[in-house]
Amino acid sequence: LKRSLYALFSQFGQIIDLVAMKTMKMRGQAFVVFKELTAATNALRQLQGFPFYNKPMRIQYAKTDSEVISKMKGTFGDKEKKKEKKKKAQEAAANATKKPAAALATPAQTPAVQVPDNPPNHILFLNNLPEETNEMMLSMLFNQFPGFKEVRLVPGKHDIAFVEFESDTQAGVAKDALQGFRITATCAMKITYAKK
Repeated sequence: LKRSLYALFSQFGQIIDLVAMKTMKMRGQAFVVFKELTAATNALRQLQGFPFYNKPMRIQYAKTDSEVISKMKGTFGDKEKKKEKKKKAQEAAANATKKPAAALATPAQTPAVQVPDNPPNHILFLNNLPEETNEMMLSMLFNQFPGFKEVRLVPGKHDIAFVEFESDTQAGVAKDALQGFRITATCAMKITYAKK
């Protein structure tokens, strides 16, 4: 679940924390903490109602700052304050039914990845994928783009995959948007047009 959430949300900006607990009270909820408020806002707008594990996501901002954010701001208090915050966070979580995004505004830009390429094609070739990549993770990442048809993994080769679109143009849009996307913190995905 955490991997899928990370894969889905990290395209909007740097994620500094992801909290998803299995307790009955917290079930069906997760907190995605972005480094920047703009990234959280973008994710909230783009993924509202997005089908995640066959259910539409309901996203809202967390009612309080996460511990990571309050530590960064220097407002993180002692244990008594921590307990109060935890209580408030749990109450907020009980009210927030699905996946709120908490964030903080601090500018950070990631440089664009330059990858040598083939002539435009409706099929994209992905490489430098982490070992745990599966068809569902890639489908969730690419089906937000118009014209998405299917993901094909290569048996025995975990680090490569093909993604098919209806047209070269639609494939190009997805390619540009997700170039260098990190499915995990260490693996930046490389996308080229497949050879014709």
